[in-house]
Amino acid sequence: MYGRHGRRGTRWRAGMAAAGAAALLLTACSSDGDGGNGKSGGETSGGSGGIGQRPADVSSFWVNPDSTAARQLADYGDGEKENAELIRKIAEQPAAEWIRPEDPEEQARGYTEAAGEAERDAVLVLYNIPHRDCGLHSAGGAADGDEYRAFVDGVAKGIGDRPATVVLEPDAVLHMVDRCTDQKYHEERYALLGEAVDKLGALKNTKVYLDAGNAGWGDTEQIFEPLKRAGVERADGFSVNVSNFYTTEESIRYGKELSAKVGNKPFVIDTSRNGNGPYDGGDPAQKWCNPPGRALGETPTTDTGDEQVDAFLWIKRPGESDGECRGGPPAGQWWPDYALKLAKAAA
Repeated sequence: MYGRHGRRGTRWRAGMAAAGAAALLLTACSSDGDGGNGKSGGETSGGSGGIGQRPADVSSFWVNPDSTAARQLADYGDGEKENAELIRKIAEQPAAEWIRPEDPEEQARGYTEAAGEAERDAVLVLYNIPHRDCGLHSAGGAADGDEYRAFVDGVAKGIGDRPATVVLEPDAVLHMVDRCTDQKYHEERYALLGEAVDKLGALKNTKVYLDAGNAGWGDTEQIFEPLKRAGVERADGFSVNVSNFYTTEESIRYGKELSAKVGNKPFVIDTSRNGNGPYDGGDPAQKWCNPPGRALGETPTTDTGDEQVDAFLWIKRPGESDGECRGGPPAGQWWPDYALKLAKAAA
C-alpha cells in the first residue's frame, strides 16, 4: 500500500537539535547588507563554510548560512576538497526549515528575521499534525487538537508581518484519503488544517501551500474533495512531491490535473532530490526510503517557466535521512554519505 503511494519517512528530528539556538544567531550571520564584499540585494558570504545568499535575480529564498550542510562543509579539511565541493552544491541552496514543536514562535521569528535581514523569504514547513505519519518512521505530532492549535498560533506570532512561504502538513490530507489515518481522527484533522490555513493565511506577507501528495500516489479524483474540505481553496495553493523523487515534469502534470479540480490553484514542487526521478528497483514498499542512485533536482526559484507553478523548492533538505532503511540513520538525521551521493549524481 505504501509503495503504491510513494510514501516517505523524512523529517527533522536530530538534524535540528541545535536549531533553536542557531536561529537566534542567524541574524548576525546574515545581517551585513553587503557582507563586506560590495555585493548588494542582501547577498552575503558569511556563515559556516562561507555560505551566503544566492543573487536576488536567481532566488528570492533564504539560504541558512548555518545549516547542517554548511556546517559539514566547514568541517572538511584541506584534503577533502572534492567532498567539500559536492556538499557545497547543497549548502549554497535555500532549503526549507521544519519547525519543531518545542519552541515554534522562537524558531519562526528567528528564521524570518534572519531572512528579512538578508532581504530574502523564509520557507517553513509545519509537520506536527496529531497522529502524524501513521506511526511509521516520522510518527509523532501534537498530542491533541488544542496542542496543535497552540503550535500554529506560535508559528503565526513568530512570523508576524515578515515574508514567509509555509508548506502545511505533508501527508496530512493524503493519509486520510488512503485510510492510513484512522477514520475517527478525520473530522478533527480537517478542522485543524482549515484553521491553520486561515490563521497563517491572514498574515500580511505569508503564503500557505497545503500539501497534496505526489505524482506516484494515483487518482486526483480521490484527493481533490478532501483538499477542498481541508481549506485548499482558501490557501495560496498546494504543494506536491514533498520529500519524494518524481520528476518535475511528472509533478507538473499531476499538479495541473489537480489544480483544475480545486479552482485552478497554483502549486509548488519539491525538486530537492528528483534529478533522476523515482527509484524502480528493490522492494516497492521501500522505494521512497533512502533510494540509491538519486540526484539533486532543479535549484529553488520562482522562475519556473509555468504560470501555474509558483516555485521549485527544496522542501526536503537533501542529505537528511528518510528513515532507518538501507543503512540510514533515523528520519531527519543528517547522513553525509547520502548527501555526497545526491550531489555527485547531479548534473
